[in-house]
Amino acid sequence: MHTLTGKTAVITGAASGIGLSLARRFGAEGMKLVLADIEPDALATAADALCASGIDVVTQVTDVSKGDQVDELGRVALDAFGAVHLVCNNAGVGGGGLINTLTTADWEWVLGVNLWGVIHGMRVFLPMLLEQGEGHIVNTASVAGLFAAPFMGPYNASKFAVVAISETAHNELAMTGSEVGISVLCPSWVKTRIHESARNRPDDLRNDDADDGATESLVAEAIEGFIAGGLSPDEVADHVADAVAAKRFYILTHPDSKQMVRQRMAAILDDAPPPFLMPQ
Repeated sequence: MHTLTGKTAVITGAASGIGLSLARRFGAEGMKLVLADIEPDALATAADALCASGIDVVTQVTDVSKGDQVDELGRVALDAFGAVHLVCNNAGVGGGGLINTLTTADWEWVLGVNLWGVIHGMRVFLPMLLEQGEGHIVNTASVAGLFAAPFMGPYNASKFAVVAISETAHNELAMTGSEVGISVLCPSWVKTRIHESARNRPDDLRNDDADDGATESLVAEAIEGFIAGGLSPDEVADHVADAVAAKRFYILTHPDSKQMVRQRMAAILDDAPPPFLMPQ
């Protein structure tokens, strides 16, 4: 894509955090926006603000863990604007705890949104981009997809998988000579509400255990301080926009991340145990 003006972007998790900043950034580039989120009120508020800035916006309440809802998001985008050019599979949740304490519901919730949301987004939108011969996909992973910190098992697993899917797609696109590009976003701490993800956890994936809410609160409190000192979502969106323009695959937004990746790679090459690494 030589220009973004007049093109269409689909962004999931668009009502807040990185997703909303991506919407603002690409809207400022003159793109038409199809915004998806699981929170109707927040999505409407975000859309109103963007429309007030003169940006053409369509919204669709979407649970990205549900394939039929992502199918519908694709139909809404085509009905509204006739084509899709940029897809940001960005919706995500946080969740964790000690591996031995996690329930099936814990794993299903995090993997449903973080992993299956990307899978559904790739399945629905990549064929559209390939058919028209242009476009770009940005999959939101994390530095937790490049090295694994403790207490984040489901989150780490989902983000490693997103990196792997994105790398696979990149090589397949290169092998076929496609003009469609793909990037994987791997930020460290960002000032978002991911520590409040449990507000959107479906009732059927909540644990029956009486102290489930207390456990989630402890996890949220543990990471809230890191998030408060994190990068602005607007800065992350600038990194993404630069990567799309340059067709750059890896998007690492924090200076310390590469050194941590080097430490992990060195341990693998040296037959050493994995180092204890925490996102900075």
